Amino acid sequence: MKFEVTILGSSSATPIYNRNPTSQVLNINERLYLIDCGEGTQQQMLRFDVRASRIDHIFISHLHGDHYLGLVGLLSSLHLNGRKKPLKLFGPPQLMEIIDLQFKYSETTIQYAIDFFPTDATRRQVIVVNEDVTIETIPLDHRIACTGFLFRQKKRLRKLLKDELERLQVPVEVFTALKKGADYTDLKGKVYKNDTLTTDSDVPKTYAYCSDTLFNEQYFAQINNTDLLYHEATFLHNMVDRANETHHTTALQAGQIALTVNAKKLLIGHFSARYKTLDELLEEAQSVFPNTALAIEGRTFVV
Repeated sequence: MKFEVTILGSSSATPIYNRNPTSQVLNINERLYLIDCGEGTQQQMLRFDVRASRIDHIFISHLHGDHYLGLVGLLSSLHLNGRKKPLKLFGPPQLMEIIDLQFKYSETTIQYAIDFFPTDATRRQVIVVNEDVTIETIPLDHRIACTGFLFRQKKRLRKLLKDELERLQVPVEVFTALKKGADYTDLKGKVYKNDTLTTDSDVPKTYAYCSDTLFNEQYFAQINNTDLLYHEATFLHNMVDRANETHHTTALQAGQIALTVNAKKLLIGHFSARYKTLDELLEEAQSVFPNTALAIEGRTFVV
């Protein structure tokens, strides 16, 4: 099952040349989930061949502009392009007030439903459950209410060994039961154990998106053993005082977090515009956690 994230934006409060404000799109079994929507997200979708019409879930971590100022434009474009199916939107309670105000004064009436689900930054919530994934909020420690998002892949049914099924002429109507773990008894009464006809499905993966936050152990337990951890790394550690003042994290701290929570891979982003190149940030995180990569725009990472 496909489970991968494409970076659309990796800058922090202000965009710079070749780096846009924060946005990512997650592909889980060909369902697209948009995470944050900074300015220019629509242009990045066009640039990296992401079809906005395929997005049915949008998650906004908090109400600093670099994480949501592209949203109203995206919602408007979906309307202008003829969208009819509902869109599920998750974010701070005040987000819908902002959207309604924008549409009110532009006299815009969109032709599809927005199902809005307010998040609560004070507690962990399960906000989406479907056949592919369970999605939870991660309460973070930022200057204003802010949540990350944890995507837990669901365990798939067992995989059929087709060659063996054909050899034994197992009828198609029992395939579903086999996928669920049942044994098979043929017409002569012979029993075939399930593990001779199927194999176990892949181990479910997890992706944790930790948006703007101060280094704070309160959320560490929730992201323990994450397969791919995205964590903000706005500053180098020589600016840790500035990071603390603005409730952000340094690259060194991001590496320490990944090590502490036993993440398999770390992805750092939300880079301050003061850094024209990102090598120092990467090296600093890797000094603690070697399996670290930069959230470079246009790159896709398999979870």
